[in-house]
Amino acid sequence: MNEITFLVQEAEEGGYTARALGKSIFTEGETMDELKTNIKEAVQCYFGEEAPQLAHLHFVKDEIMALS
Repeated sequence: MNEITFLVQEAEEGGYTARALGKSIFTEGETMDELKTNIKEAVQCYFGEEAPQLAHLHFVKDEIMALS
């Protein structure tokens, strides 16, 4: 596996969360830089020496709009 994809969302209490697709990897960070560092550490911990070389960060933003 050369690439892994994470769904990134803003956390309700502040900061960000990231969940890997198809793998049991979840992490969070107060800032985007902290989140990226935590993603690197989590991927390395999960895969060890077989870790993917790239992480695709897919940003998800929930928005509510009035329909009436």
